[in-house]
Amino acid sequence: MKIGVLGTGMVGSAIATRLAETGHDVRMGARQADNEKAKAWSASAGPRGSHGTFADAASFGEIVFSATRGDTALDALAAAGKDNLKGKVLVDVSNPLDFSKGAPPTLFTGSGDSLGERVQRAFPDARVVKALNTVNANLMGHPDRLGGESDAFLCGNDADAKGRVAALLREFGWKSVIDLGDIRSARGMEAYLLFWLAVSGAVKTSNFNVRIVR
Repeated sequence: MKIGVLGTGMVGSAIATRLAETGHDVRMGARQADNEKAKAWSASAGPRGSHGTFADAASFGEIVFSATRGDTALDALAAAGKDNLKGKVLVDVSNPLDFSKGAPPTLFTGSGDSLGERVQRAFPDARVVKALNTVNANLMGHPDRLGGESDAFLCGNDADAKGRVAALLREFGWKSVIDLGDIRSARGMEAYLLFWLAVSGAVKTSNFNVRIVR
């Protein structure tokens, strides 16, 4: 499958690398076509990796991952282009963390909205799925790095889109993928990051996740 990844940071690189490892053709997108991080990633990924602008990656991908910083996500998607995202599964991995007043952060979306919902409103013809934002980049494609099984979560308005994303997550090694419902559930998934940061500080590591015990 052809997949576009918007973002050259730790999250974008981790997701793009894992997608290529699992047999997908991946184009990493950046603001500039000659972005050094994107070029370096493409060279390291071998024949399955390529790079270009946000628009190049969005046009290339059958599925597109939005993996930029939360405060730049909508701008990056605007640069990717509505026409390039129309009808496509758009996986929103970003978090709306606001560090403008220091730590701990707040959510710039407030409690009655989410970045996932804002992306869906801004790109109504895309099929937005919120996923992978609740774990560290190091674990997104490698849940096997944890000491036991844990859960991945997703939400979105389109059942088929969620099914396709769940299939990718299972390729990554996630045995449990829990569907939380429509895109409004992104509010909880994003707010969880405030708790995640507190836990990370307490246990002195970001390599952890949660498991729903029933």
